Amino acid sequence: MKVIATNIGTPTTVTWNGAEEQTGIFKYPTKEGLFLTKNDVKGDTVIDRVHHGGINKACYLFSADYYPYWKALYPRHEWDWGMFGENFTISGMDESKIRVGNIYKIGTATVQVSQPREPCYKLGIRFGTQAILKQFIVHNHPGTYVKIIEEGNVMEGDNLNLLKESKNSLTVQQFYELMFQKEKSQDILKLFMANESVPQYKKDRFLKYIK
Repeated sequence: MKVIATNIGTPTTVTWNGAEEQTGIFKYPTKEGLFLTKNDVKGDTVIDRVHHGGINKACYLFSADYYPYWKALYPRHEWDWGMFGENFTISGMDESKIRVGNIYKIGTATVQVSQPREPCYKLGIRFGTQAILKQFIVHNHPGTYVKIIEEGNVMEGDNLNLLKESKNSLTVQQFYELMFQKEKSQDILKLFMANESVPQYKKDRFLKYIK
């Protein structure tokens, strides 16, 4: 896996439900690289600190491999890396093969896979339609957030090198599917609950589904 683009955003004012608000989802490539801190990407815009940023969502990675799929659905958009609000666009990234808890070296930083991205209305604002939320769920390739184990710089062209694979086999894609399944898979749910890297607040929400 390799960093195709490093993306960053500035505050953008949008109108939602008749009211103006700001968002950082409009991210675009930068050649300067990014510095990862424990809680966010230095210099990036994080408006909603309740749902974005923080230890478990410090940085967001999305696969370059699925851009052609989305370009075919939205051919009239002006396309560039960062379209999904990701800090890093990554080639060769497949959520069905990446385990939650995996630790990678990327540039001079060390990161750990924490959880998939859940689409919200701001992705709909970026794409000009809220229909993309359901499309994003069905497509089943959400990208992933990472924790920052060791702060550091990441540049375009840097590789993601696996330092330690999680002993728990829960993948990012299985985590994502679990969130939207009406009938939760008990086998996947057991993996989910046993995975030390799944945020506790997520586990608490799923206790009611254990049979």
